[in-house]
Amino acid sequence: MAGVGGAVSDLADRLRGLLTSEPVTEKKMFGGLTFMYEGNLLCGVTKKGDFMARIGKALEAEARAALPGGRDMDFTGRKMGGMLFVADHVIATDEGLSAWVEMCLRHARMLPPK
Repeated sequence: MAGVGGAVSDLADRLRGLLTSEPVTEKKMFGGLTFMYEGNLLCGVTKKGDFMARIGKALEAEARAALPGGRDMDFTGRKMGGMLFVADHVIATDEGLSAWVEMCLRHARMLPPK
């Protein structure tokens, strides 16, 4: 991603690696880069390097119980339901990032393509 720091680019590259077999596209959004699954927001990286996970309101309680490090996404100063930021130490491992991406994919697969 041109014009952003190494940590953001590194995380974006790791996400690309996890999503190579999925029907995803990339889009600049939220001041960073998002990954879209069949036209729906899947996950992304903000310009500050925060990993944002769209897990949907229906899976939010399950994600918080099963996966570590999720916190309310309050990008605009208000909680965005079904969207979480995930702590850096959790996504520092491939296993941690992969678990969150899988939860995002579960949600995205429930949505109709756009």
